[in-house]
Amino acid sequence: MTQLVILSGKGGTGKTNLSAAFTYLYQQGYPDREIILVDADVDAANLALVLEAEEIAREPFMGGAIAVIEQDLCSGCGRCQEVCRYEAVTSSGGKFEIDPIACEGCAACLYQCPEKAISLEEQQAGEWYISDTPYGKFFHAHLFPAQENSGKLVALIKSRAQEDFDERGADLMLVDGPPGIGCPVISAVSGADVVLIVTEPTLAGLHDLGRVLETTIHFDVHVVVCINKADLYLEGARQIREFCLENGIDMLGDIPFDLAVPRSMAQGLPVTKSDPESPSSRAIKEIWDELLATIDQQSTNQTLIQIK
Repeated sequence: MTQLVILSGKGGTGKTNLSAAFTYLYQQGYPDREIILVDADVDAANLALVLEAEEIAREPFMGGAIAVIEQDLCSGCGRCQEVCRYEAVTSSGGKFEIDPIACEGCAACLYQCPEKAISLEEQQAGEWYISDTPYGKFFHAHLFPAQENSGKLVALIKSRAQEDFDERGADLMLVDGPPGIGCPVISAVSGADVVLIVTEPTLAGLHDLGRVLETTIHFDVHVVVCINKADLYLEGARQIREFCLENGIDMLGDIPFDLAVPRSMAQGLPVTKSDPESPSSRAIKEIWDELLATIDQQSTNQTLIQIK
């Protein structure tokens, strides 16, 4: 039972395309084994678009609270407006109200109200889903615009996926992680056995790779790297390989720029399924074979990487 998380330093590196391609290859290679799929990019989840996902369950995500004034108890003293640092308390004609958009749920007004007229009400911040796919059970979510607690939503769907993983005795949990290094990434990496970082051959790609590595080393997880669109800037790809070599990071391979990838996305299919003989599919297959070998060889105690 292995948890594989695929990350990138920023959006648009091809992380989701790679997750879908690996999913298809796993099913083809191990048709009798179960895989659990998770899209942990809750701010912009789109793995469902290339997994032929059919939703079977939907649940609300309650992620935060806002202040509410009970007008029958309010004396109109204005203390709530005085202490609100977010200017979320408005007044008109001596009547005080909370602007739900501006309110951060800090509870300063609640504790300062002499009449105990203010309470915090939990708010729905998103939804999470369970879907069926031709490859396995799929857990994903959507955080509503301008909402916080994306890290908590990632933790929620991963915990639900883990429950299903344990119940089914599945062999692999594949997590399409969020980009960047914030709370959602921390939630996605927690519990991972292997992390694959997808980067691009640019200065920004090299910089973001270093940031993601610095985040993942805190979890004592084995990290490997691949370069997408590696042939678009050979010098940039060379610099990334050199960086990985200096820091003892396994480089699994390169994926060339290939128009078969956007064509497959337009069809709603993994590129390894829609065009298995394309240059990108062949490269992804080689990386997948290397990744499987890494997973098989990975021990539970991994030496921490020190970024140079």
